[in-house]
Amino acid sequence: MAEVKLTAQVRTDFGKGAARRARRADLVPAVIYGHGEEPQHVAIHNHALMMALKTPNALIRLEFDGKNELVIPKAVQREAIRQFLVHVDFLAVKKGEKVSVEIPIHVEGDLAPGQLVLEHVLNTLPIEAEATHIPESVTISVEGLDAGASVLAKDITLPSGSSLAVDDDAVVLQVVAAQAEAPAEEGAEGEGAEGSEA
Repeated sequence: MAEVKLTAQVRTDFGKGAARRARRADLVPAVIYGHGEEPQHVAIHNHALMMALKTPNALIRLEFDGKNELVIPKAVQREAIRQFLVHVDFLAVKKGEKVSVEIPIHVEGDLAPGQLVLEHVLNTLPIEAEATHIPESVTISVEGLDAGASVLAKDITLPSGSSLAVDDDAVVLQVVAAQAEAPAEEGAEGEGAEGSEA
C-alpha cells in the first residue's frame, strides 16, 4: 500500500469549542496514539484527509512540527447525516511492526441455481499484517455454493505476510435458502374458521 503524505498542525486548544473552531477553519481534529508515547493532538486539512481515508487502513505519513509520523487510522468519527469528518484517532506504526486491522471482503462468483441468499456474517476480516504492507481487501469466491454452505475464516487465502486475527472456524459467509411465503396455509386456516361458524 502506498504511503500518503499529509501536513498537520499541532493542536494546543482542546474541548468542544476548540474542535468547532478547527472545523470552521476546514481542519479535522485528530489524535496520534502508540508506542507508549504521550498522545499527540493535531489538526489536518479536511479535504486531503477525506481523500486519504477513501482507502481502508490507509498508511499515512503525517508531517507536523518539524517531524513526521507514520500512522494508520483506527477510529474515524463522521457526522451522522452529512458524513463529514468530525475526529480521527491514528495509531503510530513503524516499518516491520505487526498491527491488527480489519480489511474489506469482496465476493466474486455466482451461487448455485435456486432461491438462495448469501449472508455476510462478517463484513470485514480481522487480520494481522506488517504495518507498511496492509492488504487493501480480500476476495472470496462463492462460485457454485448451495444452501447450507459456509465459508470459514480458515478457508480464505490471505495475502502474503498476513495472518488471521479471528478464530479459524469463524463463519465469514453462509448460504441460506430464501424463505418462501406460504399464503396457501393462511387460506386453509381461514376456511377452517368459516366452517366452524356454520
